Amino acid sequence: MTESSRNTCPDTVKLVNENQCHMCMPLGGVIAFKGVEDTMVLVHGSQGCSTYMRLTNVEHYHEPVDVASSSLNEKQTIYGGEKNLKKALDNVIRVYEPKVIGVLTTCLTETMGEDLNRIIASWRTETGNDHTDIIPVSTPSYDKSHTEGFWTTTREIIAYYAKSGVLPHARVNVIIPHISTADIRAIQQMLELWGVAYTMLPDYSMTLDRPFAGKYLKIPEGGTSPTEIAEMGGAPLTIQFGCTCDESISPGAYLRDTFGVPLVNLPLPVGIENTDRFMQALEEHTGRPVPDRLRYERGWLIDAMADSHKYNASARPVIYGEPELVYAYTCACMENGAVPSVIATGTPHSHIGPMLKERLTDAIEMPVILEGADFSMIEKAALDTGSTIAIGHSGGRQLAEKHGIPIVRAGFPIHDRVGGQRILSVGYAGSLAFLDRFTNTILEKKYASYRTLRREELLSKIAAVPCEGYITD
Repeated sequence: MTESSRNTCPDTVKLVNENQCHMCMPLGGVIAFKGVEDTMVLVHGSQGCSTYMRLTNVEHYHEPVDVASSSLNEKQTIYGGEKNLKKALDNVIRVYEPKVIGVLTTCLTETMGEDLNRIIASWRTETGNDHTDIIPVSTPSYDKSHTEGFWTTTREIIAYYAKSGVLPHARVNVIIPHISTADIRAIQQMLELWGVAYTMLPDYSMTLDRPFAGKYLKIPEGGTSPTEIAEMGGAPLTIQFGCTCDESISPGAYLRDTFGVPLVNLPLPVGIENTDRFMQALEEHTGRPVPDRLRYERGWLIDAMADSHKYNASARPVIYGEPELVYAYTCACMENGAVPSVIATGTPHSHIGPMLKERLTDAIEMPVILEGADFSMIEKAALDTGSTIAIGHSGGRQLAEKHGIPIVRAGFPIHDRVGGQRILSVGYAGSLAFLDRFTNTILEKKYASYRTLRREELLSKIAAVPCEGYITD
């Protein structure tokens, strides 16, 4: 680019991604596969890719997370990685003895044009292994994030197992986005309070957050069983918390279009209205009223909203992260008077923009909405709009470090605090817990700074008072 052309580039053109607000597509696939029983994940690519995915998950979940690799190098980049992938399959079966192997591609293997289905079929012919389920998923990160990787992998898992002609049964399909393990358990508890039988996918609540047992397991217990996944086509209903998920990668849409399973696509149940919609769906399905326990929890949340509204109304939050979480937290903040100043996601192809504009029609001032954003864009927008607090993962910590904007940690990854996997936000009880965290962060900043601000104000007034008649020497 010449100097003259560089100077004529419009300000809206962004040539470099700085400190991105998302992670790579196969990382989301790793987490989805961790929600399937007795599964090992194999990343077909360089060793660095799988190392990055292991480290990111370990530092968030604080659990050992094994991710195998075909370990491609420069030679395989030229001649192809078929031999490495076959050897990797042999090694994974020898070391881990899984019932399921999830094979994820990377940017490198997608660029090379590796045909996973042909390679796996050739490996089966050579080894005679027809009992290990091997699920290949194409997860290039050219213009997609870990969010699309999570949804795409979940859909491919269902496509691999779900069968037509399954006898109808009473279990409701519950498909979740990438949420904390605490949130998974909370949704399960709500379903159990309703007495609803369900198949949840993916369920990594035990595989990525297991109780201390004193013994390392190569493949931890837990996850949704392939048998239950195979029967999802016979379910009476699918509840999917994926209102920002594109139809082309929607697991619930696949079950609806392929097997005729009715789909109720809901936002994540954070806040009063979103949780009420979940309760309404269960009420319509069961024909029963809301359980007393959940009615009490709703009442406690409303009481907490009345207590904290006067503090929340002064906040100008910047909310960033995965689309489903961002939408849910935005709804919860709006309900309690905290109108966001910036709403951002690193996912470039979410539907969050139109959804939020519809939701924010009554807002006094429309917030800045960013899709495909990096943190340089988010930081600039936060400063331009006078943001006073942030909600999101550890990637935005420079907002606090550089500009004193406190962050309410939420989402993935949380690397500068412990307990990221235990952050509870869903349901009435989870929404109350989020509201307390949010409000107390506002109050902490207020009480930590108002005396300093008051002192500076007084000093400036004293300095402005004329001092004639005083001896200054």
